[in-house]
Amino acid sequence: MAYGHHQHGDHDQGNRDHGNHDQGKHSHGTHGHGHHDHTDIDWAEMAPLLESQAELFTSLYERAMTWLTDKQTEPGLIVDAGSGPGVVACLLAEAFPGARVVAVDGSAPLLERARARADRLGVGDRFGTLTGELPGVLDELDYPADLLWASRSLHHIGDQRAALAAFAARLAPGGTLAIMEGGLPARFLPRDIGIGRPGLQARLDVLEEEWFAEMRSSLPGAVDETEDWPALMSAAGLRPTGTRTFLLDLPAPARDRARAYVAASLSRLRDGLGDHLDATDRATLDQLLDPDDKASVHHRPDVFVLAAHTVHTAAHAM
Repeated sequence: MAYGHHQHGDHDQGNRDHGNHDQGKHSHGTHGHGHHDHTDIDWAEMAPLLESQAELFTSLYERAMTWLTDKQTEPGLIVDAGSGPGVVACLLAEAFPGARVVAVDGSAPLLERARARADRLGVGDRFGTLTGELPGVLDELDYPADLLWASRSLHHIGDQRAALAAFAARLAPGGTLAIMEGGLPARFLPRDIGIGRPGLQARLDVLEEEWFAEMRSSLPGAVDETEDWPALMSAAGLRPTGTRTFLLDLPAPARDRARAYVAASLSRLRDGLGDHLDATDRATLDQLLDPDDKASVHHRPDVFVLAAHTVHTAAHAM
């Protein structure tokens, strides 16, 4: 499995992207997510989309990193656990110019892009990659991490409590664990868009929540947990140090890159969840995705991107 940042989701977004629950990531990230097996993904094919979507969220991640610099001023080693194509890992390298960054992911093609990106941005001399499944692959790190960042990767591990304990075990004394989990579903359109029934995105949210619950229950070793992340971090022996939500607000009329993200997100929803929609909502989605239709997200002036992602931090107890 590859781990990304794209929203429970979406891809990256930092890492793989966004959508409230990474529908764009697995199937975030992705082609035909929905109820498909999340391991049957061609990550090499998905990589350019994941990368461009993560780049759309750059301003959100930069604000999160500014917040993190107050918690971990001079980290020697930063680990991005579930890096996807490396957009956020490279932002971490730029935010902490004295640190070495290791991007960790289960997908070798995504890590190849991460390495190329680091070289292109001039941070390749202090950038490494590690391929393998979380959390076990972290045992292969040569040194404990001063900052371990996990963006929407934890919820793709069956036993999240055990994974947090494994993350905590890889922290250096005084180190910080930062996980991006939760937030709010992204919004792209007004409640009433003049076609179909008002409230389309709210109905899609319900289906995404059901998809996410099914995805979680199908993971190997899945354990139900109350998603109180500070409490779970405390149970892992860490000291919670803060929670902050960061906003991406790209107002209407959206620019081309934002429109492409909206179209890709809605297309994945149509492919993955369309069978669970009524005929009216399916027809509305088809119209929204038709490049030749002036009412589509490719042309309409009221398209925007509004998303909120939450970061929780905790420190090694020393």
